[in-house]
Amino acid sequence: MQKYNKKVDENVRTYAAIDLGTNSCRLVIATPTPTSFRIVETFSRITRLGEGIINGNRLSKDAVRRTVKALKICSEVINEYAPIYRYRFVATAACRRADNCKDFLNEVKKQTGLNIEIISSQEEARLAVVGCVPLLNRNLKRVLVFDIGGGSTEISLARVTNTGKTFIEGYVSLPYGVVTVSEAFPNKDMTNLAYDTIVERTHKLLEDFEEKHHIFEAIRDQEIQIIGTSGTVTVLGAIQLNLTRYNRSAVDGISITKQDLDQSIKRIRRMGTEGRKKHPCIGPLKADLTIAGCAIIEGICSFWPVSEITVADRGIREGMLLDMMHNREQKNHRHSLYNRRSKRNNGYARTKFGSH
Repeated sequence: MQKYNKKVDENVRTYAAIDLGTNSCRLVIATPTPTSFRIVETFSRITRLGEGIINGNRLSKDAVRRTVKALKICSEVINEYAPIYRYRFVATAACRRADNCKDFLNEVKKQTGLNIEIISSQEEARLAVVGCVPLLNRNLKRVLVFDIGGGSTEISLARVTNTGKTFIEGYVSLPYGVVTVSEAFPNKDMTNLAYDTIVERTHKLLEDFEEKHHIFEAIRDQEIQIIGTSGTVTVLGAIQLNLTRYNRSAVDGISITKQDLDQSIKRIRRMGTEGRKKHPCIGPLKADLTIAGCAIIEGICSFWPVSEITVADRGIREGMLLDMMHNREQKNHRHSLYNRRSKRNNGYARTKFGSH
């Protein structure tokens, strides 16, 4: 862990972003640099907010309790870095789906002081693309970014202009992610039939998107870069590199050929549930989610003639940061937080970084 010297950087504007997903709660605090940003600190916790949501479209009491507990830590960390020049806190698929989400967000506000906005699947897709901009191949004018969440999977087609600006040509949101798939097929180890069902359903849902944007031919002609961002994608990157411990700097931005991707997926499937639980880059909290994510990835990468993918350990949080830093004249999310508190909970995963 690298110690961050607040005194040296006390005059630098600080930004904060929270991505509250169906599976995880993630916070990042950063300061701008001339070309990007410097990550000061991150916090991440698997809360499974969307656990059981497929049975009644409601957030469970246990899931709410776990998530509020994690958000309290987020609030405490944010207050330690006050004043925050600008911030944005968003929630995605689980909150879009839950009938009792308003009550949940009111409880979050009451207990943590955080105002969390529910964003659309379109905005989620856009932010994922913005977050991956630093990984774009400047020799290619188009990029396809897929972001596998806990409750949905966002796939965006974007174009890069000659001036370097990026805009979304189209997007599609698959109504399932790693949490909802793992709960829909709750066997101890996903059967081949269940796995193939997800692959086939993904193919079916991509047909209209392909018909509208003609992505198949462009990928075949190597005119589109494919970027994957999610816990499963980064696990595949770690497996490909044979890491004995997950290392973000080693994984973020690497390219994996389709052949190596298929081999890594087969390796993960052969591990079985117990093997995945014991693997240092997967573990018990991701054992079931990883195999569900592999099914979605295989569905995407077998539908189109994908030759390789770029692995991104970045996404919505980074997209929010770049948005806020590059649109400094906007009034939205331009707030300051001055209350400082130092209460810590060492049971949570907090990491400090140097330059991004």
